Amino acid sequence: MKKLPTLHGKTVVNLFFEASTRTRTTFELAAKRLSADVLTLNIAASSAVKGESLLDTLQNIEAMQCDMFVVRHQQSGAAEFIARHVKPHIAVLNAGDGRHAHPTQAMLDVFTIRRHKPDFPNLQIAIVGDILHSRVARSLIHALNILGAADIRVIAPRTLLPAQVETLGVRVFHDIKQGLREVDVVVMLRLQRERMEGALLPSEQEFFQRYGLTGERLALAKPDAMVMHPGPINRGVEIDSRVADGPQSVILEQVTNGIAVRMAIMSITLGHHAHPVGEEV
Repeated sequence: MKKLPTLHGKTVVNLFFEASTRTRTTFELAAKRLSADVLTLNIAASSAVKGESLLDTLQNIEAMQCDMFVVRHQQSGAAEFIARHVKPHIAVLNAGDGRHAHPTQAMLDVFTIRRHKPDFPNLQIAIVGDILHSRVARSLIHALNILGAADIRVIAPRTLLPAQVETLGVRVFHDIKQGLREVDVVVMLRLQRERMEGALLPSEQEFFQRYGLTGERLALAKPDAMVMHPGPINRGVEIDSRVADGPQSVILEQVTNGIAVRMAIMSITLGHHAHPVGEEV
């Protein structure tokens, strides 16, 4: 069904303080497929989470009788700050805040894994790349631990790992060939140029030589291993095009599942106030 009446009469506002095509469009589509009215505001990045300018913006949008804010911000904690300062009836969804969290991405990732490999207590999962700057990695590790994944591995150079990363419940590898052995799922992370500060890497070419996912390296994983990537892909930097477009890749399936998962989150969050499906409005 392309259109459901679940959120008919509700207004969802996408507040994007940071550029995003994929996340923004999937949230927009999800809300529209639930029959919500959708407003997307690409707000110029504010220098601080706190400050009158942000609160003024929120109060103005609140005055338009909105029901949900979907927030993406370059500073960690922004979604929580906004949730504390909006009126109680407004729901706030975190669409990614700084290096902190990206919960809906983690949910669509575990949903995608579950559709292919539902037995989490026996799964070995490798997350490869820029763990240090990745809110996707943090949320995914948290979700996989909740679901009881057997073995969560992070593979990265020392400069792209947070301090005490092992406390998150992961095993650390610096050699991709060792880290990928016998894994069921390989999650490649985007090398985030906009979050790179200082010379953490000599070059993108060297990153690909040491940590890029090639067919040869993927062959070290289990024969039916899934390849995932939160997007957008830097081809030839994190992943070889033949792998990204190959039979083991579920990257485009993640996008499709992202719309369904975000529809589910919105309908669960707002749906109990809305008209049940089939009820006359």
